[in-house]
Amino acid sequence: MKSLKVFTPAIIGSVTLDNRVVMAPMTRCRANGNLPNKLMAEYYRQRASAGLIITEGTSPSPNGLGYARIPGIFSKGQIDGWKKITSAVHNEGGKIVIQLMHTGRISHHLNMPDGAHILAPSSIKAAGQMWTDSKGLQDFPVPKGMSKEDLAETKTEYIIAAKNAVQAGFDGVELHSANGYLLEQFLSPLTNIRKDNYGGSLENRCRFVLEVVSDVAEAIGKGKTGIRLSPYGIASDMQPYPEIDETYTYLAEQLNKLDIAYIHLVDHSAMGAPVVPYGIKNTIRNKFKNTVILTGGYNRERAEADIQIGLADLIGFGRPFIKNPDLVDRLKNEWPLSKDLKADLFYSADEKGYTDYPFYAKQKIETPVK
Repeated sequence: MKSLKVFTPAIIGSVTLDNRVVMAPMTRCRANGNLPNKLMAEYYRQRASAGLIITEGTSPSPNGLGYARIPGIFSKGQIDGWKKITSAVHNEGGKIVIQLMHTGRISHHLNMPDGAHILAPSSIKAAGQMWTDSKGLQDFPVPKGMSKEDLAETKTEYIIAAKNAVQAGFDGVELHSANGYLLEQFLSPLTNIRKDNYGGSLENRCRFVLEVVSDVAEAIGKGKTGIRLSPYGIASDMQPYPEIDETYTYLAEQLNKLDIAYIHLVDHSAMGAPVVPYGIKNTIRNKFKNTVILTGGYNRERAEADIQIGLADLIGFGRPFIKNPDLVDRLKNEWPLSKDLKADLFYSADEKGYTDYPFYAKQKIETPVK
């Protein structure tokens, strides 16, 4: 069997990976009370053969808890819960970084503790609805446009959360600036209509994102800091705008100057979003000299091809990891992938459709051929 580069070791920032397969971040809503728990530890432990695991979106503060049952990392209980998860992954030889996700306007008060606020660059309501456990689907509310004090406080929350992540044993932090959440809301002129130096020109719209990245990198080390981007994404009521390519070209140049560990670029076209053009992927690759992760609709062959041509260093897989906890072994050995994706259980609250997917080798042993 020909050895493929996707299964060879790689270095990302300050971390050495066993292979170049990344488990992409996916919201799974199992953190009851916003606390990481034993069930989540088992879920990530099962998938520790990935070269790198990026966790589900995790809020840096009460203000960022947009969805029901998503975890945070701003309290002692949350740090202690994550310690069990990082230990479980590390005991299996895996590496894991936490994705810090402040949802901004994609939120609802019923999913947040008392005293928390729904914040955004500007007071522009998102179209659509948000699930709440207490009252079902609810319209998105109008967010509060962030004041100077809100900007400063939110940056501080990111810094504290990143430090908490290191304390919890994570190998690094990924800042979620994609999928229509707070950081991407600053990038788009459709969600950011501020008149101060955080709005208007593309340089101003990138300012808050770059300040957060710089502050986090300074706090925990640039080799432990990454960012996720989704140009042309339409998640969470985002829409294309004329300056997309120029915005992300500038952003890649500035992120390169900050010398952070990686850029994680996601293409959601496999799920119905517009294709991220090859041109902007290639531009980001050329402008940013450290690790690039590409995610979106990949199979074994495409993953290897994009690594071979240098478009990516690592390849992320999302949904295939849900139903194949042993995805790396299946890809490496060309074993069949499970077809049993329980989509109706993606965001439920228990082990069903979460930790009950079988491992191929174990399944073969337990079900011998007659």
